[in-house]
Amino acid sequence: MELLLSDTEVRVLGCLLEKEMATPDYYPLSLHALVNACNQKSNRTPVVSFSEATVLAALAGLKEQGLSWQSDASRVPKYSENFIKVCNLVNREAALLCALMLRGPQTVGELRGRTERLHDFESLEAVAETLEALAGMALVTRLPRQPGCKEARYMHTLAGGPETVAAAMPGPATCLPAMASPTSRMAALEEEVAALRQELAALQKEFQAFKGQF
Repeated sequence: MELLLSDTEVRVLGCLLEKEMATPDYYPLSLHALVNACNQKSNRTPVVSFSEATVLAALAGLKEQGLSWQSDASRVPKYSENFIKVCNLVNREAALLCALMLRGPQTVGELRGRTERLHDFESLEAVAETLEALAGMALVTRLPRQPGCKEARYMHTLAGGPETVAAAMPGPATCLPAMASPTSRMAALEEEVAALRQELAALQKEFQAFKGQF
């Protein structure tokens, strides 16, 4: 199945995948929670400021392609992804695609470090093998190694080919090592905790509003 999504649809779909795998107790997502996930300042490249209308439009586009669905079983509509089923993905494949959707092109080492909450890859080789499998499905492509960088990066192809991200690729001065340092990993964990607290606060606000109806 050939897919071509907008950047907004990629962000929304990536957030649905992330929350399904990382915080299943709070999934499916309400519109408010999904907007917060899209606009999250940690673990996102680039950082965006979507409105509810923007996210709803993206959800409509994803629904047309069979990649998302809406449940009206509760008082507040909830949204889920159908991408994993449509593309027949296993967890490790979905985890890598999710990271690429939310953070852009990355090296094998970066992907292993940034998918820890989603899937526990036992080695860099396991990440590389999964990326090759995704490449065989035309969902991922390997970018040429840039001057000054030790490793090549990989990107998803859901929004087009490598030419669509050429302007956003980092130069030699910003190339990262294969494995993040303990300090940077701790900073990333702190950002994740802050993001989870923000999501919990949003859910508590929704719950209080729901209680106020009775």
